[in-house]
Amino acid sequence: MGDGHKFRDLLGRGVVLFDGAMGTMLYSRGVYINRCYDELNLSSPELVGGVHAEYAAAGADVVETNTFGANRVKLAPHGLAERLADINAAGVRLAREAAGAKALVAGAIGPLGIKIEPLGPTSLDEARALFREQAAVLVASGVDLLVLETFGDLAELEQAVLGAREAGPGLPLVAQVTVGDNGYTLYGTAPDRCAAALEALGVDVVGVNCSVGPEPTLAAIERMAAGTRLPLSAQPNAGPPRAVEGRNIYLSSPEYFAEYAKRFIAAGVSVLGGCCGTTPAHIKAMRNAIRALRPRSLHLSAGPSPVGDFPGSSGRPAPSGASPDGVPADQQRQSPPLSCAPIEQRSKFGAKLKAGEFAVSVEFTPPRGPDPRRTLEGVAAIGPHVDAVNIPDGPRASARMSPLALGVLIQQQLQVEVILHYTCRDRNLLGIQSDLLGAAALGIRNLLLVTGDPPKLGNYPDATAVFDVDSIGLTHIVAWLNRGLDVARNPIGAATAFVFGVGVNPGALDLELEIRRFEYKVEAGAEYAITQPVFDPALLERFIERTRHCRVPLLAGVWPLTSLRNAQFMRNEVPGAFVPDALMARLEAAEAAGRAADEGIAIAVETLQRVRPLVQGLQLAVPLGRYRRVLGLLQEAGLARAPRGEGGR
Repeated sequence: MGDGHKFRDLLGRGVVLFDGAMGTMLYSRGVYINRCYDELNLSSPELVGGVHAEYAAAGADVVETNTFGANRVKLAPHGLAERLADINAAGVRLAREAAGAKALVAGAIGPLGIKIEPLGPTSLDEARALFREQAAVLVASGVDLLVLETFGDLAELEQAVLGAREAGPGLPLVAQVTVGDNGYTLYGTAPDRCAAALEALGVDVVGVNCSVGPEPTLAAIERMAAGTRLPLSAQPNAGPPRAVEGRNIYLSSPEYFAEYAKRFIAAGVSVLGGCCGTTPAHIKAMRNAIRALRPRSLHLSAGPSPVGDFPGSSGRPAPSGASPDGVPADQQRQSPPLSCAPIEQRSKFGAKLKAGEFAVSVEFTPPRGPDPRRTLEGVAAIGPHVDAVNIPDGPRASARMSPLALGVLIQQQLQVEVILHYTCRDRNLLGIQSDLLGAAALGIRNLLLVTGDPPKLGNYPDATAVFDVDSIGLTHIVAWLNRGLDVARNPIGAATAFVFGVGVNPGALDLELEIRRFEYKVEAGAEYAITQPVFDPALLERFIERTRHCRVPLLAGVWPLTSLRNAQFMRNEVPGAFVPDALMARLEAAEAAGRAADEGIAIAVETLQRVRPLVQGLQLAVPLGRYRRVLGLLQEAGLARAPRGEGGR
C-alpha cells in the first residue's frame, strides 16, 4: 500500500492537480477504440508509460493508473478476466515509474459497465465484491489513493466506495459522479444529494468528471457544494466531441481550461484535472493558472444551471434563404410538388413565407417536468408579437416534456401557432409515421425536421439511439405524407398538411458537406430552413452566397447572450455556435462594468439588423427562460407588435 498521508498533506496545502485523459492520448497514437486499453499495460508498456511521463512533466501532482476499465466484467469480453491482477499491477508499476518523485499515483476505478439492482440483475453484494477485487490489487501494488470516477448511478458508486474501503482501509478515496448538461447524474440524481451520500460513506473528496465540459461541470460543482463540507474535485471533458474527417475532435482549448481553473478554485474546488479530450497541454495550462492560487471554502447554494437551454439543441435548426434573383431556372433546386393544399393554406406561418413577408419565431424549450405553466406564461407574453413559437425536441438529448404535448397545449390554450421540432433519433420508421399522423390529427401544421443530438451528449448516454433515418430521410417521409402516402408508399386516405423545414449550420467546419446536405434536403421537399445561432453575420453571408440555388426561405437564428460565461460556453462547447473574438472582448469589458446582459441584447440587436436584409425571418432563443428580455429585444428592434385592441399601432 502507498502512503495515504502524502495525498492528504498535499490536499491540505493547496490545489491538487490531477492528470488528463489517457484514452484520448492512446487514441491519438493510433490505438483503435475496439482495443482493451487497460491491456496495453501488458502489451505496450512503453506507450502507456510515455503518456504518464508527459502528464508528470506537465505539472500533474497525481497521475492515474491506466485501469479505468480493468474490472472483471469489462475485461471478460476481451478474454482477459483472468489477467485482472496482472493488468492492474502493471498499471500501478507503469504510473509509479513515470511519476517518480514528481507525482503521486492514484488507482483509477470506473463503473462495471452493467446495471445493478434495482435496474439490473447484478446484486449490490456482487457489485461490491467486483469493485473490491480490483481495488485490492491496486492497493497491494502500492497506489497512494483510489479514484472512483465517471459513475452515473449513485447506487453503483456507493458499492464501489464500500468495496474500495474494504480493500484499503484508511487509504484516501476520491469519488466522482458524471452529469449531463442538466446538472444531474445519468440516473437523475442531484449533485448535492450525491455529495451528501458520499460524505456519509466517509470518502475524502467528492466531485464531478467526464461527460460534459468545464461550464456544465462548474454548474454541477456549485450545486454539489451545498451538500457537503468535503473537498471538491472537478475533471471535465474538453467540451463535447465533434466528428471531423472520421475522428473525434474536442473543442475546449488549454487556454479555456486555464480560465476555468480559476473559476473552479473560486467555487471551492481543491482537486482539478481533465477527462476525455484533455492532453498534457491542458494540464500544463491549468498548472500555470493555479500556481499562486489556493482554494477558498466557498459553498454556494444550489441554483439553476445557465446551460442546457439553447437554440436548435434538438438537432441543427434549419436555414432558409430569401429567394435570390438571377439564378437560371435549370440551375435551381426546387422542392417537388405536393398533393396537399398550397403552403399558404396550410398554416398562417406558411402563408407568411409564401407572401415573402418577414416572419419571426421564438424558441421555448419544454420543461423538464410535467408542469407547463411557466412555459405557457412566457408564450402568452411573447406569442402576440411573433408569427410562431418553436418547440425543440429533446434538446441536447435531454429528457423533457413531449414537444408535441406542449405544442398542442400552446395552440389550444393560447391560440399561438407552433413550429414543432421533430427528430429521428428516438423513433423507428413505424414510430415516426405514427407520431406525425397524430400531430396532424391534433392540429400541428408546422414542422422543423432535424436528425437530433446523439444520446451520448445527454443525460441518459446509455439510451439507445434509433436513427433509422437522418434529417434528409425524415424530410422525404414528411413529403410523402403530404402526398397522402405512407413510408411504404401506400395510400393513407388523405394527405397531411405540414409546412416543413430543415436546419442548417452556416458555421460548419465542413461547409461543403453542410451545403450538400442542405441541397439534398431541398430536393427532398424542404420548404424553409432555420440556421444555428448566428454571431458572425459574415458566415451567414458566405453560406447564402453558396446556396443561392436552393430557393427556400431562410430564417436566421439569433441568440441573446446573457453573460461572458454564456458566450464562452457557446464558443467552446456548442458545435456550430462561433462567437467572434470582437464580441468576446465586448462582453468581457461589459462584464467588468456589470452590464454583460445588456451588452448581449445590444449585440443581438446589431446582429438582427445586419442579417435582416439577408433572410426572410428570424428565430430568437429564450436563454435561461428569460422571455421578458426577448420581448425587450423585439421591441428594441422594432419587431414587437401592438397588442390587439390598440388599433393595430
